Amino acid sequence: MRYWWVNQNKTHKDEISGGFLWSPKVKITGGKNPFYDYMKEVEPGDIVFSYFKKQIGAIGIATAKVETSPKPDFGKVGDKWSSEGWLVKVEFTRLENPISPKDHKEILLSLMPEKHAPLKESGDGKEFYLTSIPENFAKALIDLIGAEFHPKVEILINEIDVTELENEFVEEALAGRTDIGPTTKSQLVKSRRGQGIFKTNVRLNEQTCRITGISDPKHLIASHIKPWSESNDEEKLNGCNGLLLAPHIDHLFDRGLISFSDSGDLLISKTLDRKILIAWGIKEEVNVGKFKPEQIFFLQHHRNKFGF
Repeated sequence: MRYWWVNQNKTHKDEISGGFLWSPKVKITGGKNPFYDYMKEVEPGDIVFSYFKKQIGAIGIATAKVETSPKPDFGKVGDKWSSEGWLVKVEFTRLENPISPKDHKEILLSLMPEKHAPLKESGDGKEFYLTSIPENFAKALIDLIGAEFHPKVEILINEIDVTELENEFVEEALAGRTDIGPTTKSQLVKSRRGQGIFKTNVRLNEQTCRITGISDPKHLIASHIKPWSESNDEEKLNGCNGLLLAPHIDHLFDRGLISFSDSGDLLISKTLDRKILIAWGIKEEVNVGKFKPEQIFFLQHHRNKFGF
């Protein structure tokens, strides 16, 4: 296990809720950046300390190795960054009692690494993205965080989506297949990675299943509103073209047996046996909340496709 310090002042809301780290591959000038290169060294199981607003406000566990990825939907914050970069999936949990490293600089400064230390002599954080921190420095942070650290880590471990950890092995298996050509292999790998960044983008807009209220990402499916097969390249990865749904809700939505109005009312197809709704505890008259204008655009396509 290794320990990492990430500065997320501009992106903490998106990255913590979305479950990822993302950086460009190079500086805007095209030169190398060691704090972007560190992304390639993160391994599943590594601990990440999230620094924003001058505090360690969240901790995370990496769930996959780095992958090349389009830039997530950061909005205007990411306008100056390249459209492609490095993405590492990390499940985060916020601390109930964030700690200010500056308040404990007497302890922390003496433990910092000589190279790429995360703190200035003042105790304030330096302005770079990701750096590795030594174990003794990490253990000092853990002691300062106190009693909530280990229970939070245990919860994270239980929430990690095992399928994400398996992605690397699936890709290795694809690479070893002899029954398909290189083009098909490449398409399959890109499709898997595309689904990964799609779920990341959806999580920037949606935190729970609209019907069941479930929030644990390992029990939710990132369901395309406009199907993958009918979407262009931009729409396939657009987070507003998706909802996080429990598997049985995804089953109904994907088949056009349910949909949603622009105002959030649940719409039910006449062809759906109401006994299924009763058995699954789904109320017929329910409003699931407002949608963003971009989501409404895709929902209109879904309703038209399935005749609502």
